[in-house]
Amino acid sequence: MNIWLLIALMALVTFSIRYALYARANAITLPAKLERALKFSAPCVLTAIWVPSVLMPNGEIDITLTNPYFIGGFVAVVIGLWKKNTLLTIVVSMICFFTYKWFIG
Repeated sequence: MNIWLLIALMALVTFSIRYALYARANAITLPAKLERALKFSAPCVLTAIWVPSVLMPNGEIDITLTNPYFIGGFVAVVIGLWKKNTLLTIVVSMICFFTYKWFIG
């Protein structure tokens, strides 16, 4: 019984904190410059996630044709810019990555 009480209290605390923040969200207006700057936060965070894993898979920079992560990332950029289709970009780049990794490894 204690575990269910603990889960219910944790849910109540989580809901209360989120409700308090969302209830006041419309009352706050941000400056136009800040709103424009916040539009770039998602691409910046995603870039910070994928760049080290694509360009530095072994801990040091590897921009060569023997790096399947680099080849897969390059194919993803080309397909993404060319077709502008997220699912197609993911599928083609993953196929390219695994095929290339299989051939060189």
